[in-house]
Amino acid sequence: ASTLAAALALSAASASVRTLLVDGDYYGGGLDLLLGWEDIPGLRWPGLVVEAGRISGDALHRALPSHGDAAVLSSGRAASGPLAGGPGVVSSAAVVDAGRRAGDLVVCDVPRVPGPETDVFHDAADLVVLVVPADLGSVAAGENIAGYLTSRNSNVGLVVRGPAPGGLRVADIVDALQLPLLASMRPE
Repeated sequence: ASTLAAALALSAASASVRTLLVDGDYYGGGLDLLLGWEDIPGLRWPGLVVEAGRISGDALHRALPSHGDAAVLSSGRAASGPLAGGPGVVSSAAVVDAGRRAGDLVVCDVPRVPGPETDVFHDAADLVVLVVPADLGSVAAGENIAGYLTSRNSNVGLVVRGPAPGGLRVADIVDALQLPLLASMRPE
């Protein structure tokens, strides 16, 4: 899912669409690392301070690690001990709102575990994409999360990532999850 989110953001940016890629998985490795931008200076989640629930989209875009029209708000990496701060509900909503008000395409990579912050991202989305590997365990997990996603947002689509080691067909996965198929693809 992170790779797909990054690819969507970079593809849009390469077509001159200003894009904000938001790392909603604070305990992940960081989308800046996935992009190879970990050495680019700029603001990460631990350094973001939201006062009164609003941020300037243009100022945010300029403060983040960026390349061309793409900017990323990534999780930070702690040298030792637990991470502190994290994207709370107010800051998550402010970031999405700032990007949208500035006219950015906002792409959010959201962790699989639902919570108040993920609700912010799912509720604000024009499209929620569920990425499911083509194996039985992943499809069962997809069934568990699909109901939650459709309760938060009426526009949920499915991307199936193959290959299917057990011969599971894409049509069977679509039937099981009852979501429209956006794409099926091999791992990248």
